[in-house]
Amino acid sequence: MTAHATGFGPSSDGTGLSADIFNSTVAGFAIAAAWEVGAFDVLNDHGVIDVPAFCEKHNLHLPSMRSMFAALGSAGVVVRDAADGGADTVRTGSAFAEVYRDKAFFHWLTIGCAELFANMPGIVRNENRVGGFYRRNAVAISYACKDINRHSFDPVFWEAMEALDFDFGTVADLGCGSGGRLAQIAGRYPNVQGIGIDIAPDALRDAAENVAAEGFGGRFDFIEADVRDLAPDPRLEKVEVLTCFMMGHDFWPRERCVTSLRRLREAFPNVRRFLLGDTARTTNIPDRDKPVFTLAFETAHDLMGVYLPTLAEWEDVFEESGWKFLNARAVRVPADSVVYELA
Repeated sequence: MTAHATGFGPSSDGTGLSADIFNSTVAGFAIAAAWEVGAFDVLNDHGVIDVPAFCEKHNLHLPSMRSMFAALGSAGVVVRDAADGGADTVRTGSAFAEVYRDKAFFHWLTIGCAELFANMPGIVRNENRVGGFYRRNAVAISYACKDINRHSFDPVFWEAMEALDFDFGTVADLGCGSGGRLAQIAGRYPNVQGIGIDIAPDALRDAAENVAAEGFGGRFDFIEADVRDLAPDPRLEKVEVLTCFMMGHDFWPRERCVTSLRRLREAFPNVRRFLLGDTARTTNIPDRDKPVFTLAFETAHDLMGVYLPTLAEWEDVFEESGWKFLNARAVRVPADSVVYELA
């Protein structure tokens, strides 16, 4: 941020707070793009990237990539070496480590939810909120959530898994996305089989391909279904460990959540542990102090008309819906995220 970004007064040269907000918006898209084309990983591994050589290797448009790095430079994510006038040597900037850690949040926002936010002027009008009034990129969201899970939820998830006091043979993942969690479980538990359930056929196709590429294809079934309303299936009766991450809020509002959780008990009659990880609506955080992801997450779900419960509301539904609350393990980022252990 520039010195003008403190908000103490307007700038007369177009380089003040408004410019910072505007340029940061462009930088958000550039962060997602740099990660997806592989440039971020090169910078993370080596600290420097030769832009023309990288473009030649990956068949990328050099002028576009130069502008992408300029956008990143505007936010301090990278520093461009312009000594030769071409700015074709790019190094990590002061903000790179933090942004690289949070890159998937930017991808979720600028690619996964791009159309949702672009249509905000129409979505806020009540007369337009009928039928399928919004769209998101399910594959892109799955791509981002895989990384979010890995950095945010996975460390806490594995703590809960390692604390299980029983052996199990079958696991099911609700909202399995690209299948990353199932592949991880297969890698750690060689004798375990699993089921992935998701409402998005594109995500399921990717999940099947991904677990097969990891060598676990024969150990998993994939079911296209709405996890809020699962039909009886003999395959589900074998499940002993049930997992659900970053989609539990789709069960809400409260009455529907209780009904959905009860149906899960019926659909999975032999489940011994339900690990439910989700991000709740934050409370008492001033607008100017919202941490990364929180503002976008809460705004997106309000636009979609999806109710986001608070942590207190979550903990109020378990007993009524037939689940016994055992433990709640806090997740550092996103804010008010948790892994619930239910039995």
